[in-house]
Amino acid sequence: MDVLPGRAAAALARVDVPWPARWDELGSVVADLSALVRSGPGARVVAQELAEVLVAAGPGGHRAALAGLVDRVLDLHAVACLAEPPDGRELATWLLRLQTGFVEPPEVRLAPYASSLGRDGLAFYRAEVVARFERLPVIGFGETGRYDRERWALLRVMEELAEFTGDVDLQVLVLARDLSSGWHYLQVATVLRDAGRLEEALEWVGRGLAATGGRGAATRLVDLGVDECLRAGWVERAVELRWRAFRTHPALETYLRLRGTAAGAGVWPSVREDVVARLRDGADEVLRQVVDAELGAVSGGPVPEWLQRLRAELASRES
Repeated sequence: MDVLPGRAAAALARVDVPWPARWDELGSVVADLSALVRSGPGARVVAQELAEVLVAAGPGGHRAALAGLVDRVLDLHAVACLAEPPDGRELATWLLRLQTGFVEPPEVRLAPYASSLGRDGLAFYRAEVVARFERLPVIGFGETGRYDRERWALLRVMEELAEFTGDVDLQVLVLARDLSSGWHYLQVATVLRDAGRLEEALEWVGRGLAATGGRGAATRLVDLGVDECLRAGWVERAVELRWRAFRTHPALETYLRLRGTAAGAGVWPSVREDVVARLRDGADEVLRQVVDAELGAVSGGPVPEWLQRLRAELASRES
C-alpha cells in the first residue's frame, strides 16, 4: 500500500488516540494527496487506494466526517484521471465496485469522470449497472419493499446515471422497480408525459388504474390522462378515462368529473343515459348526491326530463 493510504489506515486503526488528533492526520493525508495530484502523474492509483481505505472505515462513529473526506478524495481522483487517463472500462469497474462493494458506499458523481470514462467506458458502466439492477425483484402493488444494502446501492447508482445521461428509459426503469402504490405509477406516467411520450404515459395510467382499483392515486392518474388526451385532441379517449373511473368507483366526485369532461367535449347527452343507468344500479346515497347536485345546478329553472326520471326513481326507493 502506498504511504498515503497506509497513513490513513494507521490513523483510523489507532482507536486509543483521540479522534481530533486522528482527524488532523487524515486531513494532512488528503492535503498531501492534493499536492501529489498537482505535481503530475502517479496520483491516480494512490487516490483510488485512499478512497477505498476511507470508505471501508465509513460504518464507524464518524461517518459524516469521513464521507466529506471521501468526497474530497474522489474530486482529486477525478482530476488525477484527467492527467493520467485510465482505461475507461477499468475506471467504470472501479467506480461500480466502490459504490456497491462496501457497507456504506459513497455517492459518486459521474460528471467529473465523463471525459476519463469516454464513450466506451460509460457504455460499459451503463450496461453493467442496468444488468444488475434489472435482476432486482419488482415490488408489486400493495407489497412492502425490502430495501437491502444492494438495492439501496444500485438504486443510487441508477439515479445518478439517469440524471447524468438524461435518459428517460433509465428513469422509468428506476421508478418501475417499485410499484407498491398508485403514486409510483403516477411518477412513471409523469416522467413519460414530460418526455413527450404520450402513448406510453397513457399505458402507465391504465396500468395504475388497474392496480389501484379506482382508489388512492387513481384520481390523479385519470386527471393526467384526461389532460393529455384533451391536449392531443383525443376527446373520446378522455371521456372513456372518466367513464372508466366512474364505473370503477361510482361517487359524486367521479360523476361530476365525467360530466364536466363529456359536456366540454359536447358528448354529455349521449353519455348521460349510460351514466344514469349505472346510477340506478348503484348505491342510494350516490344517487341522492347526484340528484341534489343536479337540482342545485338548475337553480329553480325547468328540471330536465332525464333528471325528473332520476328524481322519481330516488323517491320510489325512499318511500
